Formats: sequence, structure tokens, C-alpha cells
Amino acid sequence: MIKLLLPLTLLLTTLGAVEIPTDHAKVRKFGKSVALNAQVVQLSNAKQNIMSMVGGHIEKYYVKPAQKVKRGDKVALIESIMLSKMTANYISLQEQYRALNKNYENTKKLYDKGMTSQQELNNQSIKRDAMRSQINALRSQLNTMGIRTKSLKKASANYVLYAHSDGKVAEILQPLHSVIGEETPIVTIVKRSDAYIKSFVPLEYAAKVKLGQCVVVNYAGEKVMSHVTQIMPEVDQNTQRIVVLSSIDDKKIELFINAYVGATLYFDASNAYVAVEKSALSFYNNEWVVFVPVLEEENGKSKMENGEEHLSDKADEEEEHGEHEEHEVPYAPRVVEIIAQDENYAAVKGLEADEEYVSAKSYYVKSMILKSSLGEHGH
Repeated sequence: MIKLLLPLTLLLTTLGAVEIPTDHAKVRKFGKSVALNAQVVQLSNAKQNIMSMVGGHIEKYYVKPAQKVKRGDKVALIESIMLSKMTANYISLQEQYRALNKNYENTKKLYDKGMTSQQELNNQSIKRDAMRSQINALRSQLNTMGIRTKSLKKASANYVLYAHSDGKVAEILQPLHSVIGEETPIVTIVKRSDAYIKSFVPLEYAAKVKLGQCVVVNYAGEKVMSHVTQIMPEVDQNTQRIVVLSSIDDKKIELFINAYVGATLYFDASNAYVAVEKSALSFYNNEWVVFVPVLEEENGKSKMENGEEHLSDKADEEEEHGEHEEHEVPYAPRVVEIIAQDENYAAVKGLEADEEYVSAKSYYVKSMILKSSLGEHGH
């Protein structure tokens, strides 16, 4: 008996120093919820192939598979003879244009003095404008390829591919040092923010599903929040259920695509019940309970807030070293029936509105009661 009482005394002393948070039961509105099978998916436009716009030789990769990238990050370096010719041609055309423009200006000066004809001035203008058109067309091609023509001073064969959006490298499609042609896919990038939850909803709930409703996903032991963004017009052929797509609220959360998960769809709230935080619920003696504070003793009995009484624990007076100080557990379990729930609260029967309850760390209270029971009945 002494061996059991000593650990109990130590436990109660330790747990007594733990702050047990409490709250008061409140009336909240709840809607019906339904458990669903779901899958992490991506839309068809979530994957992006980065392609080379010119043929050439892959000199270097700046990324690796599974690496995170941001828009504008370098992906690959390609050495292209075609690009070398294009940039050399652009520089040459620029020099020719400057010469033609100078000829035009000199001809115009002569024309203004009456020393040359209008036809000659027009010929110089046509030549200059034709050259400018060629330059503009070539400039547009180079700008599309990401070549900065304003700072282009000499011919270059280096063509750098950049990421067009934030995401993660899914696959490198071409080996290093391979020769590629135009419009060849080089790297596949999966957009980070384009993961969706694809849920399968029974037909009986078809009329109740609406855009914006909450879908809570159980992913690797964590609760991931999402909200319905699309209700597909056709049922899934295999399951004969409605397909609902929900967008994940926290875009920083990274989920593995094609993973199968459990989900709960919460419909619009309509009925009001007395509710407690989910963290308050504990499974005790094969029943759901909420722990409530016990009031001071009255006539040798402890009284709970709802008026129910229970006998006080008695200290063992037959300890080897004399009387042992009694340790009362200041909480008692209250059996409740769970009626409805959402992601944070549970509607229950068994508590009254505004009644105080242990809102978190209920496992401490449960341990106190179980240890107290062992100390009371152990031998």
C-alpha cells in the first residue's frame, strides 16, 4: 500500500503544478457532417513543361529533381548555334540601321537646301524603315527567348531557361550534354499551390453540397483545412458518387499527389447545441466524458457544479508511518453523448450551457483519476 501511495503523492504534486485550462460550455450552431474518401490531386494545368525555343547542346542544369524553384530561377543552360547566329545578325542589323539612318538624315539636309529630289529622300526613308522592321521582328524573337537586346553587345550562344512559376522540379526530361531540337521539353515543374482535394460525396447529399463549404482532411495525422471550389457535373463512374474539388487554405502545406486520405465535409450550420472544444473530450471507461471541476466538500461529500454528489476519497489510515494526508482529485468525469461536430467543437448532451469544463490537457486529469484509483484500491 505504501509503495502505491508514494508514487500517487508524487504524481499529484507534479500534476498540481500543471495549469489545467477550463472554459464554459457555449451554445453553437452545427451542420450535418459526412465522412468521405478523398484523394490529393492536381489539375491538368498544374504541371508545366519548360521547353527550349532553340536547338542546341545542354551544357548545364541549375536544378535537381524534387528541388523547389521560384519564378525566374535558372533551370538550364543551352549552347545554341542558332542563337549565336540570331544575336550576331541582330548586332549587324543595328549597325546597318545606324548607317542608313545617317544617310537619311544627310539626304534630308540636302533636300531641305534644295540640293536633292523628293524621290531620293523617299528611297533613303524606305531603306531605313525596312531595316528597322527587320530589327523589330528579330528583337521580338530574342525578347521572347529571354534575351535582353538592350544590353546585347556581342554575339552569344548561351541560352538560359527560366522557371515560369513557383513549384517543385518533378522530372528532368533530357540527359545532360544531349543535343535537342526546338520546342523540346527539358524539365517538368509542378506548381506548388495547385494541389486539390478530390472528395467523393454520396448522391443523397447532392442537394446539400455548396461552394465554400469546409472539407477537413486527415493527412498524416494532421488536420488540413480546405473549402469547396468546384462541384463536377458528372458522377464518378467507379463509385457513382459526386466529385467535389476543394482548395487547400494554407498554400504552404505540401501534399503528395495521388495520396488517398480521409476527409469530412461540413454542411452549412443550422441546429444549435451546447458545445465544448474537441480537446476536452476523453474516452474513459468505454464512454466519452468531459471532466468538470468538483466544488468544495459539503458534509463529507464532494459536490459537482450540476448538483450531483459523490463520496470523498478516504486516505489510508493504516500506513506504516502514521496518517497519510488525503489528496482529492479536483475533477470528475461527466459522461456525454456527441451529437454533432465540426473541425474545432463537438455538440454534446450531458452538459448545460455555461457549465465549466476542462478544455484541454484532459489526459493529465485522466491520469490523476486513474492513479488515484490505483492508490485507493491497490494492495
